[in-house]
Amino acid sequence: MPLNECGKLLTIMKSQEIIMATMLDVSIHAGVSKATVSRVLNGTGQVKESTRQQVFKAMEELGYRPNFLARSLANRTSNSIGLVVSTFDGFYFGRLLQQASRQTEAWGKQLIVTDGHDTPEREEQAVQMLADRQCDAIVLYTRHMSEKAIMDLVNTTPMPLVVINRDVSQARERCVFFEQQDAAFQAVEYLISQGHRDIACITVPIHTPTGKARLQGYRRALEQNGIAWDAAKVKHGDSTMNCGYDMCNALLNEKVTFSALFACNDDMALGASKALHQAGLRIPQDISLFGFDDAPSAKWLEPGLSTVYLPIDNMIVTAIDQAIKLASGEEIETIPPFTGTLVLRDSVTTGPFYE
Repeated sequence: MPLNECGKLLTIMKSQEIIMATMLDVSIHAGVSKATVSRVLNGTGQVKESTRQQVFKAMEELGYRPNFLARSLANRTSNSIGLVVSTFDGFYFGRLLQQASRQTEAWGKQLIVTDGHDTPEREEQAVQMLADRQCDAIVLYTRHMSEKAIMDLVNTTPMPLVVINRDVSQARERCVFFEQQDAAFQAVEYLISQGHRDIACITVPIHTPTGKARLQGYRRALEQNGIAWDAAKVKHGDSTMNCGYDMCNALLNEKVTFSALFACNDDMALGASKALHQAGLRIPQDISLFGFDDAPSAKWLEPGLSTVYLPIDNMIVTAIDQAIKLASGEEIETIPPFTGTLVLRDSVTTGPFYE
């Protein structure tokens, strides 16, 4: 390249040079100390929300981008929280991810999310990948992993591991979970109180702890009300609308007697509702229908679907908080299990035995 062209090139590069804002610039712009900016970025110490927003506003106006790699090396922390979820499918995990992102950001940290592909082996690999990235703590949502495998991870993962959706008796302070069995019991108990004794059930995958717990809740409600267990009334599903449709058709084709149907998630309840409609059966006049999870679509079914609400938003917020406290070396307490709430809509009416 000719010299004059080199000179032109250097001139252009200099004219395009970007002056990077520093942490000191941010502190001056926000009217706070450099130490306060550092606490906001690292998610450490007590900082008022109004001050935090002040600092974030100054960062945005100055175009400040913190050097996370340099800070990680200096502080021996990645300033990030890892999250492993079973799958990215469905509204349930959408809500979970949204709240996890908000809560992690509120602590001034980054959220790194990976998919466990709904298998214990892939979930373990996902935890290891996040550990290799030096996350400050890891939150694991698992549906299939055994308690022994979970405890092995808790004991061998170099950073704190918090488990969602599982009651691990050996590490209760590391668990955030729902009373799945009790919630299912409440739903079926309500159907019985409304005069239903012939109650069919479509389960979620029965090899999962959630599937087992919800079926146990159904069975316990029958037993406590003197209703005999009838295996013909139970169909094992896979959580999808298609399966709900197929399993409800199977109940009808097999001439199983039932005045109410308890579907262990809302998607299967929606599939079952189509099968009932096609069979000329009215909801709730002929068959009362009860779901589980309170999916957004539940209230739009005609009639609206009675279901069980589980506070997934509160659960993930609590799990993130617990993980960050553990990472900071703070003392933690065992978190009581979350409970479900019945959401009663028009898909249930009184049954043949109502008094």
